[in-house]
Amino acid sequence: MTDQEAPKPQNSGRRRALKVLGATLGATAFAAAMEPLKAWTDDLTFDEFLQRHYRELSPDQLQAVLRRVEADTKAKYGREVHCEDVRPMEGVEFGYALNLSVCIGCRKCAEACHHENNHDRRTNNSYIRVIEMEQGSLDLEKGNTTYDHAVPAPGKYYMPVQCQQCDNAPCVKVCPVQATWKEPDGIVVVDYDWCIGCRYCEAACPYHARRFNWEAPQIEAEDINPEQSYLSNRIRPQGVVEKCTFCLHRTRKGRLPACLEACPTGARVFGNLLDPDSEIRWVLENKRVFVLKEELGAKPRFFYFFDN
Repeated sequence: MTDQEAPKPQNSGRRRALKVLGATLGATAFAAAMEPLKAWTDDLTFDEFLQRHYRELSPDQLQAVLRRVEADTKAKYGREVHCEDVRPMEGVEFGYALNLSVCIGCRKCAEACHHENNHDRRTNNSYIRVIEMEQGSLDLEKGNTTYDHAVPAPGKYYMPVQCQQCDNAPCVKVCPVQATWKEPDGIVVVDYDWCIGCRYCEAACPYHARRFNWEAPQIEAEDINPEQSYLSNRIRPQGVVEKCTFCLHRTRKGRLPACLEACPTGARVFGNLLDPDSEIRWVLENKRVFVLKEELGAKPRFFYFFDN
């Protein structure tokens, strides 16, 4: 698997123009001028909006940002949290595989994602959609994500779909401000303080794996997962597009994704594609795996297989 990192971001375009405007007008006049924009980002301060890109922050600046995230979460949600910056490990490229013969469509994975990643409770959001499919069919457009009967149902199988962490990610290519990029371990991430909410990435994703925050997330203090990462499960602001990160706040520390730990049937396999002794490599070498919409050339790192 090759690593295609986006070029280093520059303070250009809309962000640079806003910074110049702010310096020219002064704080009061600038705030007034930005009021229409602020309607989309009511829970985002001007300091956050004008913050430098994650990959341009010095270590001291990054620490200041992390402390600000913690303070803002305490002020907005009444919960003490710890937000850190978890970097990729050397010699690791993550991959995921899912055994469709074993998945029973219980949605425990989606529920675990909902809680682990501090999703909005009102919408019951999750990064995972579980699609009920007719046996013998691979047509996702004919699948059903809103089934409410007992599972598994006769004549059906179940296909969970989430971010495929593509090597040739269409979402990365269309972002006009380089707010999203692929990390060395293969995880596609988003700088949520840099995202302008244009939704180009959401439209470009062929897997419907990105979510736009139309409103500020609603979540009670006692429901918040306090162990957070800047590029992962911190509470995302209104007006940005968010996505699965393979639970990088866990996996980059040697733990497993929350969705995998919640699976009652062992349908999910996760690991280091560069490790010849890993379970994910065994699956790729011994099972007939496939990726969704291979013809599009996105090169997903999420694989599916059947036992037979």
